Amino acid sequence: MTAETRPVTVLFEAGKLILELHHDAEGAYHAFPGGRPGAAAAPRVALSLAEALHARIRPAGTAETVLRAWARGAAPRGPVALADPAAVPPVRVRAGAVVIRDGAVLLIRFTEADGGSNYEIPGGGVEAGETLEAAVLRELGEETGLAGTVGPELARVWKDGRHEHYFLVSATGEVGPPETLDNYGGAPVWVPVERLPATPLWPRRLSWRIDHWYRTGWPERPAELADSITELGPPCGW
Repeated sequence: MTAETRPVTVLFEAGKLILELHHDAEGAYHAFPGGRPGAAAAPRVALSLAEALHARIRPAGTAETVLRAWARGAAPRGPVALADPAAVPPVRVRAGAVVIRDGAVLLIRFTEADGGSNYEIPGGGVEAGETLEAAVLRELGEETGLAGTVGPELARVWKDGRHEHYFLVSATGEVGPPETLDNYGGAPVWVPVERLPATPLWPRRLSWRIDHWYRTGWPERPAELADSITELGPPCGW
């Protein structure tokens, strides 16, 4: 059994998830017991569901599996497959801009054939030799006509070989005329931040966190999320 296929151990005590506490160059993160064969023993902590939802838990794919089940009242226990999408070499790297103005966030709306809509955060692929910060401003300009200043990185999202980085951006100017924008059929719209949890927005697991951070303070370190959700309509609070 390889390190990539070895299961991790999911432990609960008194209704809290037991995790190991580790540190990297960006600060503290948590890992499942048994997920790092041969590693030195690490202190353990107990997290409630509310605490775990906002913790950096690795590997992100396994964390999503556990949090999804726990939030639905069926927390798994014992061995759970290790799933680490962050370790998959990227087939595409994307940079996205979280722009908030007057209590609303700027999104790109796509209209479906049945008349429904789904949304994305402005952004796009990082070009060869381009930094994430340069890419996010270039894409913001191409898709909305806005200029801006890049702030902190809020989240990293992994899915199907895509590595996505989302930054808080302070933008200036006004949204440009539709004929000057490059949105692959989408259109920039302002959506009240408080509506994000119920908005069919990709990444689904990031949508409600933006609303939470806007009300309580931006994270000190980027959230790390796997996001396997493809059905954007149902609200997601985990």
